[in-house]
Amino acid sequence: MKYKIDNIFQRPLTDWLPITMKEVKMRGWEQLDIVVITGDAYVDHPGFGAAVIGRIIESEGLKVGIIPQPNWRDDLRDFRKFGAPKMFFAVTSGNMDSMINHYTAGKRMRSNDAYTPGGEKGYRPDYALTVYCQKLKEIYPEIPILIGGIEGSLRRVTHYDYWSEKLMPSILESTGADLLVYGMGEKPLREIMKLLKIGVPFSSLKTIPQTGYILSEEDKLPKNKNWETVSLNSHDECLKNKIAFASNFKIIEIESNKVFGRRILQDIDTRTIVINPAYQVMNEKEIDASFDLPYTRLPHPKYKKRGPISAYEMIKFSVNMHRGCFGGCSFCTISAHQGKFIASRSQESIMKEVDEMVEMEDFKGYISDLGGPSANMYQLKGINQSICDNCQAPSCIHPVVCSNLDTSHQSMIEIYDKVHNHPKVKKAFVSSGIRYDLLTKSYNKNADDTIDTYLEKVITNHTSGRLKVAPEHTAKDTLKIMRKPNFEHFQAFKKKYDDLNEKHGLKQPLIPYFISSHPGCSETDMAQLASDTKDLGFQLEQVQDFTPTPMTVATIIYYTGVHPYTLKPVFTAKSRKEKENQHLYFFWYKKENRGKIKDRLSSLGRNDLSEKLLFGKRKTKERMTPKSKKQQRMRSKK
Repeated sequence: MKYKIDNIFQRPLTDWLPITMKEVKMRGWEQLDIVVITGDAYVDHPGFGAAVIGRIIESEGLKVGIIPQPNWRDDLRDFRKFGAPKMFFAVTSGNMDSMINHYTAGKRMRSNDAYTPGGEKGYRPDYALTVYCQKLKEIYPEIPILIGGIEGSLRRVTHYDYWSEKLMPSILESTGADLLVYGMGEKPLREIMKLLKIGVPFSSLKTIPQTGYILSEEDKLPKNKNWETVSLNSHDECLKNKIAFASNFKIIEIESNKVFGRRILQDIDTRTIVINPAYQVMNEKEIDASFDLPYTRLPHPKYKKRGPISAYEMIKFSVNMHRGCFGGCSFCTISAHQGKFIASRSQESIMKEVDEMVEMEDFKGYISDLGGPSANMYQLKGINQSICDNCQAPSCIHPVVCSNLDTSHQSMIEIYDKVHNHPKVKKAFVSSGIRYDLLTKSYNKNADDTIDTYLEKVITNHTSGRLKVAPEHTAKDTLKIMRKPNFEHFQAFKKKYDDLNEKHGLKQPLIPYFISSHPGCSETDMAQLASDTKDLGFQLEQVQDFTPTPMTVATIIYYTGVHPYTLKPVFTAKSRKEKENQHLYFFWYKKENRGKIKDRLSSLGRNDLSEKLLFGKRKTKERMTPKSKKQQRMRSKK
C-alpha cells in the first residue's frame, strides 16, 4: 500500500512498535515482556539497531516497547512510563558510541546529532549506556539489564577513553548491567529469550556465546567442555602498567578474529569479567531473517513536526547487503563489532527489500547505496573453510591478500545487474566506499577478471558523479601500521580508474580519504602526503584527524606509545599543536597556509618539499575535483 509523503504518518500506530503506554494499550497489552531503551530516535528501519532488536523480540512472540532518547535530567518519567517489564530491560546508547556522537577529534562539541529529529543535540548524555543503566538501577533495582550496541561492544573490557584521557574498566562495571551482548546481537538475543521463555532464571544465563558478565568472588566459573579460557592482565595491572594494557589487546583482537575463540577472563578487584566466545558468523538464512522482519522503514509518527532525522535520510533508500569486514585496519572498529568474516544476504532477500523500497511514495527511482562496511566484500569468503577455522590473523588482505580468500566479484556483478535492471530503479549507486586494493592486480594476486568487470560496471552504472576510496596515507611506514597497502597500489588503481572513465567518455573524480596524526605518522610524512597527492592532481576534501576509539590497534598505540603486537615504541602526534601542524598539510593550496607550511618545512630541514609543494606545478588539470575546478574558473574570471 502506498502513502503520499505528506500523509506518511497516517498509518496505524500499531504498524510501529509502541513507544508510549497509550500505544501499548492499543495492542491490548497490560505489561511488556521486554523494554528497549536507545539513545537514538526510533526509526523502524533495519539500519537502526533498536528497531532490529525490537522486531526480533516481537518475532519471538514477546511484548516489546521502545523508549527512545529518554530524558535523564528530570524526574525520570520516561524511564517509568512502561513500568517494570516481565523479563528485562535491553539498553543501547544507539548506532554510535555516544562520545563519538558528541565530540570531534579535537574534543569540540558537535553542533548537531544525526540520530535526532531536526539534528538537535542534547537528547542523550555523555556515556549514555552507563547513565541509562544507572537510572534504571535506581528505579528498578530488581529488574535485570541487558546491554549491547557498539558502545557496549567496544568497551567490554578495560579500555582507553580518549575523552576522559584515562583507562576505564569494562562497561559491565560502570553500568551495573547483568549481561552484555557484544557484536551483532541477533543470535545471542534469540537464545536468551528462548531460555527465559522455558523458565531459566536470568541470573543463570552464563554460558551463552557472545555475552559477558561479572563473576562474583564467591561464584564458580561455569564449565563448558567446548571452550578454552584465556586470562588478561587485570584492570588494576593495566592501571599501573601501560605495557600490561597493550599486551591485553593482542589477545582480545586475536580471539575476536577466530572462528572458534576462547573465553576471556579479566579480574577487577575481587571479581572477574567473563567474555564468552562469539557465535559463528550468521549464515544466509539467519541474516535474511533479520532483514526480512516487518519494518515500516519509517520514523515513528511522533517526530512528524520535529524535522528530519539526517541519519535516516541518508540511508532510507539504501540497501545493506552484508556485514563484517576482513580489512583489519588499525584505526577501525568494524571487525571488533561486526567481525572479520562476511555475513551476506541472499539475492532474494536483497531484491525483496528493493521491491519494498520502490513502492514508497517518495521514492524517485534512485537507490543511494548498494553496499556494506566495504562495498565490494559481498559473498567473499575462504575457499577452504578448514583453513579459516584455524586462522587468527586480524586481516585477510594485509600484509598480502590471503591465498585462501576467494576474491571473485561475480556475485556482486550479478546482484548489481538485477537491481540495475529493475523496472522501477533509474539508478542504484555504490556509495559505501570500495576496497581498491581488491581491484588492483598489482596487490591482489588472487584476482580474476571479474574485478575488471566489476569496476567497469561501478564506473558506468553505479557512480554518483564521484567514487570514494580510502588509501588513508602515502607513507610506507604509516601505512604498515594502518594495515593498508603501499601507495603505489592506489596509484595503479587510479590509472585503471582514469582509463575506464576515459574509455566511456566520463569525468567522475576519484575522492580519496586520508587521515592525519595517525600513530606512526610524522609531520614530514604529512608533507610528503601533500606532495604525492598534489602530483596526482588532488586538492583533498575528505580528510580527518585520527580519533582514538576503544578497541583498535591505533588507540592502544596512542595511549601506550607501543605497538601491542611488538611492544616496540611508535611515535604518535598527541598535542594540539602537533595535530594542527599535521592537519595543515592537507590544505597546502590555501593561501593562508602557505607561509605556515613554508616555515614548518624550513624548521624540519625539508625546503625541497616546500619548493615542490608550494611552488611546483600540478601535473594535470583534468583530474581536479569539482570543487577545485570551480576555484580555477573563478581565478580565470578574475
